[in-house]
Amino acid sequence: MAIVKDNILLKLVRGTLGKQLTIYERNGQIIMATKRGPSKKKPTQKQLEARLKMTIASGRAQRALADPEVKAYYASLAGPGQNAYNIAVKDAYRSPEVQSIRLEEEEVVVTAKNEFRVAEVEVTVVDAEGVVKERGKAILGWNGVDWHYKATVLPAGGKVIVEVVSLPEKLTVKELLLT
Repeated sequence: MAIVKDNILLKLVRGTLGKQLTIYERNGQIIMATKRGPSKKKPTQKQLEARLKMTIASGRAQRALADPEVKAYYASLAGPGQNAYNIAVKDAYRSPEVQSIRLEEEEVVVTAKNEFRVAEVEVTVVDAEGVVKERGKAILGWNGVDWHYKATVLPAGGKVIVEVVSLPEKLTVKELLLT
């Protein structure tokens, strides 16, 4: 790979020359590189899984970028050589993390973290027989990582199910058994 500086001819040329050389522009720099072709090796199972995961992340990112506010948010986080799509794919590739679920009297406090931003947290309270007693969205606390949900009932033997969703709709579910 070579970075071209001040060449009048190559400022106008883009694409592949013959079957040997590719010229393209990235971040305002003209780059010359040997033409790459498809691999002749059969992909491994891990490679196929990684490709599938990336395809899903790309689809989620494209859906998230359809919202102009979300696109502007991701664009604001992009560094040199990046764009909103790159950041959205990175966000969609990783799931949000539920660090803890704790009870403070009748309030369920969920500490959730994502590399970029957690979009919402939903709390479901289920009794010992598996019947849903209540469900609702938690409210983000002042510290930016704790989400608060005021429960009307926390039945003994039941459980609290927490669903954390990131901007590209990547979901993480965690449960807390009630004693």
